[in-house]
Amino acid sequence: MSKAKVLLIDDDASLRRVMEYTLQQAGYQVLVAADGSAGLELFAKEVPPVVITDVQMPGESGYEVLRRIKSENPRTQVIVITAYGTVEKAVEAMKLGASDYLTKPFGRDELKLLVARALTVFGLEEENRQLRQQLEDRVDFSRMIGISDAMHEVFALVRKVAASDVTVLLSGESGTGKELVARALHQGSVRNAAPFVAVNCAAIPTDLLESELFGHVRGAFTGAVRDRLGTFERAEGGTLFLDEVGELPLELQPKLLRALQEKEIEPVGGRPKRLDVRVVAATNRHLEEEMRQGRFREDLYYRLAVIPIHLPPLRQRREDIPLLIRHLLQREGLLETVEVAPEALTALSNYLWPGNVRELENALQRLLLLRQDETIRLKDLPEKIRAPVAASSSVLTLPDEGYSLEALEKEAVEEALRRCDGNQSKAAQFLRIPRHVLLYRLEKYGLRN
Repeated sequence: MSKAKVLLIDDDASLRRVMEYTLQQAGYQVLVAADGSAGLELFAKEVPPVVITDVQMPGESGYEVLRRIKSENPRTQVIVITAYGTVEKAVEAMKLGASDYLTKPFGRDELKLLVARALTVFGLEEENRQLRQQLEDRVDFSRMIGISDAMHEVFALVRKVAASDVTVLLSGESGTGKELVARALHQGSVRNAAPFVAVNCAAIPTDLLESELFGHVRGAFTGAVRDRLGTFERAEGGTLFLDEVGELPLELQPKLLRALQEKEIEPVGGRPKRLDVRVVAATNRHLEEEMRQGRFREDLYYRLAVIPIHLPPLRQRREDIPLLIRHLLQREGLLETVEVAPEALTALSNYLWPGNVRELENALQRLLLLRQDETIRLKDLPEKIRAPVAASSSVLTLPDEGYSLEALEKEAVEEALRRCDGNQSKAAQFLRIPRHVLLYRLEKYGLRN
């Protein structure tokens, strides 16, 4: 096993020899330099894990040596030597990234102790770096398709945070693939051998949601004939995906906050339990607006959104649509046999897709089932997909005599509601306005049900 390298930079020849001898006796390979310039040259050549440098030296000071080394290799542990107990110099060096400091005069045991500690820290950081790299390499993007800049930003962020244990809040419209991202985060973490448990907070009746999340004990309420584990306990050691977390009733939000803060849950009718679970949450609501309206706790929001990741709607990454279609055809085993005509592909790419990838997937499945032959043509597409942008690249076609701006706004609101099947939250997202602004427009134009 090779000896650990320690670079020693000091212009005091006698002290340098004593330290060199002490460290050699302790089993280290010692590299020595009499000034900062020589030390930096030696560092560039050998890249030792630990550097010891005096602060006061002719030429380049120890501070400059420290700055250069930390900028070139941040993991290198740098110990600085200060004279006569100058606390200010030691503090300044620590601010610049020094791992520790020695104050003259110092003993041999103190020198050996600090070097051993620095090597331990370096080893741990290197081990963590390698682990993070291994985990990043395991992040599965095979079902997340995209070449757009927006999706590359999502991929990069997922790779960075997957290996950590922080809570992530995924935002975006329905159908943008939030659960796929949550699964990628789980796959890229150290928890990937443990369960991934998903729960849709909007799909469970309010009176059952507390038991679904936190479990209950026998006899806690009428019908509780046996103990039941909640989703938090079923996800022990793994990842819990809370989809549509914006739908969580206000009265349950403190319990979720406690689970996140204290790593502790309380089953209905039972005693508190400590748990080790990473939470990834998702929402298609504008939670900032929900907070302003008093429907979502601010402290819970900031606890969930330690790392926020926004998934762009399909209309903002249209260059991904041909790739998604190819992927879906390949998944169905039809890539070699079914062709999408160029004009049909253009229309599919120009459509706004309010239901996002989920709507695209459903539309393509219908086209595959109803196709006349092995080519999907423009005439095969539904009218709502064929019509937009067919005659013009603009979304507007105004009459020559002019048109009322209010009428245009009303028409836009009506069209958004039609495309979103009357869902006001989705229509607000489609129009890129807060929900309360849409509600005002509905009142203004008499469009409320």
